Amino acid sequence: MARRRAAAVIVRDGHVLMVRERGRGPEGRHDGVEYWTLPGGGIAAGESAQDAVVREVAEEVGLTAVSVRHLADMPFPSGPTTVFAVEVAPGEPVLGAEDYGCDCPMMVGLDWVPLPGVVPQSAGIPIAPMIVAWPVGDAG
Repeated sequence: MARRRAAAVIVRDGHVLMVRERGRGPEGRHDGVEYWTLPGGGIAAGESAQDAVVREVAEEVGLTAVSVRHLADMPFPSGPTTVFAVEVAPGEPVLGAEDYGCDCPMMVGLDWVPLPGVVPQSAGIPIAPMIVAWPVGDAG
């Protein structure tokens, strides 16, 4: 069974924060395909999805979540994912340095992607519906 995950939609000034990851290639090194995705990751045993997304935002992009609102539960290629709208404290994101020596992808970059640009940048991962549905005037 795939591990449950939590992901964050962080919007600022009409842009959504995305993390660029590189998957593991056939020999197990981080030389696989690169893709953009939402900050997030696995939910630990005994951890709530909300607590997981707060932790993952801090670990992956160095920001502090101040408000978390459930958006949807949906299938992602990496496993069932609970997606949250996350407001963060002021500050600039900083890419985390995680490499757990597991089958996890390695983070290689981050950027604020303009909302209209998310659809082609997300490599078909169904994140755009949550981002596009973000309420007008609620730009975290």
